[in-house]
Amino acid sequence: MTHDLFRQDAYLRECSAHLTAVTDAGIVLDQTVFYPLGGGQAGDSGVLVLADGTTITIADTRKGKDADGNPTSDIVHIPAPGQEDRVAQLAPGTAVTARIDWERRHRMMRLHTTSHLLCHVVPQLVNGCSITPDYARLDFAMTDPLDKEQLTAAIATLVAAAHPLTVASISDEELDANPALVKSMSVQPPRGTGRIRTIRIGGEGDAPLIDLQPCGGTHVANTSEIGAIVVTKIEKKSATTRRVVLGFAP
Repeated sequence: MTHDLFRQDAYLRECSAHLTAVTDAGIVLDQTVFYPLGGGQAGDSGVLVLADGTTITIADTRKGKDADGNPTSDIVHIPAPGQEDRVAQLAPGTAVTARIDWERRHRMMRLHTTSHLLCHVVPQLVNGCSITPDYARLDFAMTDPLDKEQLTAAIATLVAAAHPLTVASISDEELDANPALVKSMSVQPPRGTGRIRTIRIGGEGDAPLIDLQPCGGTHVANTSEIGAIVVTKIEKKSATTRRVVLGFAP
């Protein structure tokens, strides 16, 4: 089992860790700051720094799978090509410093939080999403047309309002009693632990609640940190789907 430090603090850029396994899939640590691909968000990249100062470049991060392809609680760090000899010399127990590419991660945090703002601006179910360092896209189950300038302006207003973001959790039973909290048709919240992680934007004191939904991804602490984001494209993907693409302002 890999202890996922990023769930508690998305701003951790590195951590000390020990190898627990080296497999054909990649390198498994006892704890990590690397976010694995999931929930529409891309996996982190970065480096593992050994005690002697040498590094292993990590190109991607994925959730572990067992021999039957079922998900496990491991997080697998995938080395970039060309490091096979160095990786082969690693052994369980080896101490490393796991360090993410922070600039890349922070861009995804900004876009991921913006995607939640967009769910407030466009209150329709989402049937597909992707969060990358360069853009985010959400596919809304709807038939009405959308306007790029109007959406961009609405997002800018929410960003400027400096709404705080809160990470919390609810029980499986609470989610069952409030099914409308799940806004994605394609990604369902993970169950089995008894608690489901949630992201809330706004809603403190007398402040309006902007968004509340289950989410395991990484986010900024306040909407003011997002900066200038624009809607770069709106596409009609099908008769019942409208795709909205978000990007950083030039």
